[in-house]
Amino acid sequence: MTGDPSLLVLLLAGGQSRRMGGGDKNLMMLAGKPLLSHVMDRAVPDGVPAMINANGDPARFSGFDLPVVADVVEGFAGPLAGILTGLETASQDYPQASHVISLATDAPFLPADLADRLIAAITEGADMAQTRSQGRRHPVFAIWPVSAAAALRAALVDEGIRKIDDFTSRYDCAIVDFDGEPDPFTNLNTPADLAAAEILLVG
Repeated sequence: MTGDPSLLVLLLAGGQSRRMGGGDKNLMMLAGKPLLSHVMDRAVPDGVPAMINANGDPARFSGFDLPVVADVVEGFAGPLAGILTGLETASQDYPQASHVISLATDAPFLPADLADRLIAAITEGADMAQTRSQGRRHPVFAIWPVSAAAALRAALVDEGIRKIDDFTSRYDCAIVDFDGEPDPFTNLNTPADLAAAEILLVG
């Protein structure tokens, strides 16, 4: 999969981070590097192009040397707006990309085989796939066909759909199970979460 031109990784960095005190929690330092770097190191395959979805001044992500693309729909429409942005950007700027892998950027313990296993699910015939751990689904960590862009825009803009599951229920969406301790999809929402993750990573 190294350098697979059929993939684009979408790093969803648009959350409002209220419980962390505001700002970009994915830029907060954890074990010596930004939280976003942990996500990239664990879950962006070597040689696969990636982009950051974030509104506001893109210069704050300049240290990552990645394109930063704002939501293609106005208003804070949640993660589906970011996913639509990824699919439409892939369609326009990455013509070889057939699928987009979406990742939240506040989860520092992601499994190293995340992309491989999502790809395996669609290779086996599913339209799209999302993750699950400890009985809980994580629909933001998923793989999406670029061909779904028009349908997602219609659902988001014309129908007002906001929940990912309300959209994916229209497709054959595979569920890929992961395990491990800590939960590999643990996301950091508060300063206490950040401190606990620091202990796990550094000791």
